[in-house]
Amino acid sequence: MVPLAVTPDSFGNILLLLFHFCLATAIMILNLSVFLAIVVTRSFRKENRFIYMMSTCISDFCTGASCYYVGLFDVKDVHPKKNDTKSIVSNFLGLSYLSILAAQADRYHAIMSPIHYPRRMSPRKTILVIGSLWLYAFVVLASQNLTTSANALKIEAIGIIVCNLVTVNIMIGLNVKLYLVAKYQLEREPATPEREAKQSSLYLIIAVAASFILVWCPILLRITICNFTPLKCHVSGNLATDPLAILPRINTAVTPILYIRGCTPLREVLRSKIWRCTCICGRLHR
Repeated sequence: MVPLAVTPDSFGNILLLLFHFCLATAIMILNLSVFLAIVVTRSFRKENRFIYMMSTCISDFCTGASCYYVGLFDVKDVHPKKNDTKSIVSNFLGLSYLSILAAQADRYHAIMSPIHYPRRMSPRKTILVIGSLWLYAFVVLASQNLTTSANALKIEAIGIIVCNLVTVNIMIGLNVKLYLVAKYQLEREPATPEREAKQSSLYLIIAVAASFILVWCPILLRITICNFTPLKCHVSGNLATDPLAILPRINTAVTPILYIRGCTPLREVLRSKIWRCTCICGRLHR
C-alpha cells in the first residue's frame, strides 16, 4: 500500500492532509458545477468562450480527482519517480494550461477581427481546436511513457521551452495589447447591456490570465533553471509537500471561481438551475 505523504503524528501534518482533501473536493465541485451549467444551457454551448471553459473544467475536474492521490499519498512524478502516476496527473494540468492559452488567443482574435471572427471560428472549429489540444497532450504523454527516461526528459525539456515562450507571448504580450485595444473600443460604444457584457468578459479573461501567470511562472522557472543551468535545485520529496507543485493545483479551483464571479449569465444559471436543483434533491433525500 502507498504510504501517506506525511505521517499524521502532529497537528501541522494533519492540517496538511486536511488541506489536500478539501482542495481536491473543492476543485471537483466547482468545476463540475460550471461544466453542468454550460451543458444544460443551449446558448452557452454556441459560444466559443464557454466551449473553452468546458474544456478547462473537464481537465481541472480530473486534476481534482487525482489530488486525492497525489495530495494525500507519497507521490513524486518527476525524476527520480516515486509511486508516480506515469505523468497523467501533470498531463491534465497541462491540458488546462493549453486550453487557457488557446482561450486567450481566441479572445484576442475576436476583439482584433470582430467582423471576420464569427466566420473563421465557429463552435465546430473551436471544438476541433480543443480536440487537437487533447490529442497533442496525450500523444506527448504516450511518447514519454513509451520511451527511455533520458528521451522522456528531453521531450519534457523541449515542451517546457515551448510553454515558456508561448506563455510570455500570449499571456503577457497579447493580453496587454488585448486590454488596451478592447478598452479603447469599449470607451467609444454607448452604455448598453451588450457593452457591459463585453467589458465583464474582458476583465474576466485578464483576471484568469493574471492568476494563471502567478501560479505557473514559479514552477516553470524552477524547471527551466534545474534543466538548463548547472545550479543544483532542491525539490521536495513528494507532490504534497512541494509548494510550487501545489500552486497550479490551487489554480484549478481559482479558475472556476473567476468564471462564476466574472460571468453574470453563468452565475445566474448556477443559482437557478444547478445549485437550486442540488438543494432540492438534498431535501428530498432527507
